[in-house]
Amino acid sequence: MSQNRLIRSNDRIIGGVCGGIAEWLGWDPTLMRVLYLLASILSIGFPGILVYIVLWIVMPEKRSY
Repeated sequence: MSQNRLIRSNDRIIGGVCGGIAEWLGWDPTLMRVLYLLASILSIGFPGILVYIVLWIVMPEKRSY
């Protein structure tokens, strides 16, 4: 399996979605959270919240070994 999979992060505030996307892109998790929040607000909130919930359900959780 590839090491560069899109998975939820253990560095989480709510579900680990933004942290997982940030790790996947190699970005700072705080920057990703701020950008996601701004995108959600600018899209009048609902689509951003819906996408977050769907990603929370679909993205696998990071396993700790």
